[in-house]
Amino acid sequence: MSADTSTDQPKKQGFLSPAVWRWAMWDWGSAAFNSVVTTFVFAAYLTNKDLFGPDANSYLGWVLAAAGIVVAIIAPALGQWTDRTGRRNSTLTWATLGVVVIMAFLFFVKPDGGGTYMWLGLILVALGNIIFETGSVVYNSTVSDISTKETVGRVSGFGWGMGYVGGIVLLAILYVGFIAPDVGWFGVTSEDGTNIRVSMVISAAWFLLSALPLMIKGKDREPSGSQTHGIIEAYRQVFRSIAQFWRTDRSVVWFLISSAIYRDGLAGVFSFGGVLAAAAFGFEADEVLIFGIAANVVAGIATIVFGRLDDRSGSRAVILLSLTTMVVVAFIIFFAHAGIDLGPIQLTPTAMFWIFGLILCVFVGPTQSASRTYLARIAPHGEEGELFGLYATTGRAVSFLAPFMYSTCITIAANVMGTSRADAAYFGILGIVLVLLVGLLAFIPVKPQRAP
Repeated sequence: MSADTSTDQPKKQGFLSPAVWRWAMWDWGSAAFNSVVTTFVFAAYLTNKDLFGPDANSYLGWVLAAAGIVVAIIAPALGQWTDRTGRRNSTLTWATLGVVVIMAFLFFVKPDGGGTYMWLGLILVALGNIIFETGSVVYNSTVSDISTKETVGRVSGFGWGMGYVGGIVLLAILYVGFIAPDVGWFGVTSEDGTNIRVSMVISAAWFLLSALPLMIKGKDREPSGSQTHGIIEAYRQVFRSIAQFWRTDRSVVWFLISSAIYRDGLAGVFSFGGVLAAAAFGFEADEVLIFGIAANVVAGIATIVFGRLDDRSGSRAVILLSLTTMVVVAFIIFFAHAGIDLGPIQLTPTAMFWIFGLILCVFVGPTQSASRTYLARIAPHGEEGELFGLYATTGRAVSFLAPFMYSTCITIAANVMGTSRADAAYFGILGIVLVLLVGLLAFIPVKPQRAP
């Protein structure tokens, strides 16, 4: 990626070299989109039925599903194009700038009861998601540029952890400065959603400033080839690679398939966590943000703690434990969404979501981290890049599943019960848990790998 991020740099400088810090700062800044826009602040604002109508919640799922399909179509061609041309840093820079501009334009999305501004917000979120996800494919592939085989796990985990910490810090700033006060910094109030809209501008600036070191210091690689392939040829190459692994080690294929499914479910937990809290469990905007901060703290700590279990018991054990627990807990949230009254034990819907929602968040980070570690351990020498490319591509190929199942379950439930989509919002939990369950079942044939 950059001239000073060759593979011998981490050996000379330690795994936390300046190159690693620049790389991780992009993850730190990207929380502005992941945590603020698509999860805990703007998504909750856009799906507030009092501000944008009762159908905004399900519409968000549909547009994100459509965005996932677009990403699935372009990701293989993009990945191969950046490998051939060497323009990784240029591609990442333009993707970052595109997301920053879209985030800034979210300022213009005012409450309108479900009219033009609602659709402006939905379209901007969908476009931002497409650009962000394609940029993330390039970003994730560059971890090998700044690490060695001995440090890739720590470098990857450090970047992931920086993303969680960045989300915590930014959410706390927005909460104290704009969301919680009646009159926030610079005289900002909640009238016409101004506090949320200004938060989008602040978040755009946060991402830009955090990504600047990588964009400025990063350099493109030398081209590895000049032949141009279209989308069809890109997918042919993907299927050829999968067929080769199927002949030599089918467990690899099962891992690629299963991880693609359950990783989309994991993304759905965070993508729709804030939306569900507001739409189905009675959270106010400031409560959603506080929950977001707590969720990031829990996920970050758990990821570090489970890293030791990964080293001791292996990645497969961590993945199975995490997914099984998440499925059980998600079903508890669904069936007890109205609260629990057992005499001395009484839990309101809000308390239910606080308790069991945070338990879900405990296992999101460890599953993601253990999946990346598992892949690093099974990757044949000299084929790491190809395998990680397949990992990214297969993940993007099903990135529409969780949004699609989320909105489908809400729509079916609303029609069956004869109620509004807003009143059936909690059925979105079923859509996400079904994706996690299918991913878990598909992961069972994956062979265990001995921890190093």
